[in-house]
This record gives sequence, structure tokens and C-alpha cells, in this order.
Amino acid sequence: MKRKLLMILILVSAALGTTSGIAGAAHRPIQIALVNPVQIFPESDNITGIRIDLIYGKNASLTGLDLGLANHLTGNSMGVQWGAVNLDDAGFTGWQDGWVNITKGKFQGLQMGLVNSTQEGVGLDWGFINYSQDFNGLMIGFVNYAARLKGIQIGLVNIIRQGGFLPVFPIVNWSF
Repeated sequence: MKRKLLMILILVSAALGTTSGIAGAAHRPIQIALVNPVQIFPESDNITGIRIDLIYGKNASLTGLDLGLANHLTGNSMGVQWGAVNLDDAGFTGWQDGWVNITKGKFQGLQMGLVNSTQEGVGLDWGFINYSQDFNGLMIGFVNYAARLKGIQIGLVNIIRQGGFLPVFPIVNWSF
């Protein structure tokens, strides 16, 4: 009986993840959060798999699927984020789909939402308001703003602070 119990404990520990060599953070295959800190694993852990944030969840990084009302990541992450609010303090690679998507670092991929914001973006921003300091790709929205752009903006109001066909131009604006 003790041997079976020990084997079950080992298997459960392996399923919940093991610690990594990076600053002692653990890699976990799943995270479920009601509102941080009421979540299965602490916010310092990395999630490699699926994370479900019922109201608000926060973790170091994610590789996989992120579902929830408010999703918050503090490190570089990749995968798919679906939520009302997606907030990434570092970089994100993949697809963000929500009412508000904010990536404070480099975003690579597709952002879809009412408001999309990134420090540095590569790919496609599709939303009501798209904002980026440095963007390479296509912005489609009602209002598109880029401090620097290599690409095309399509929308009612298109603003490119440096370069561009014109600093502000309706329907289409570009800079290469």
C-alpha cells in the first residue's frame, strides 16, 4: 500500500510540473485561477500547456493556450490568448484575441480586438484602435497609430509620426 501511495505521489508531482533552472520558477502543465493569488500555482510559475483565468490570472510566462476574462503574463510568452483583457508585460508571439490586447514588449503575430497596443509589433493588428510605437506589417482599424511603421495602415484615420506617405491620412497610409 505504501509503495502504491508513493508511486501515486510521484506521478502527481510529475503531472503538476517540475522546477526549472531559471530563477527557481516552476513549469506547470495547467493553471486555473479565480483571481490572483487565488490560483492553483503562484504567479511566479511558468505555464506550458493551458491556463484558465476565471476572473484574473497572472503568471511569469505561457507557452500554449490562455483562456479567461483577464489574462496577465510578466515574461515572454507564445501561443493563443483569448480573453476580454490580455496584458503581457514582456513579449508575446502568436494570436491575441480580446477586447483589449496590450503587449509592452515585442508582439509577433495577430492581434484582434477593440484596442490593440504594442511597443514593437510584427504582423497584423486588426481592431477598432491599433497603437504601436514601432510596427512592421498591416494595421486594419478605425484608428491606426504608429510612431514608426514599415507597412500599410487601412482605416478611417491613419497616423504615422515618422515617415509615411503623410503624417495623417484617411483610408490608407503607408511607409516603407
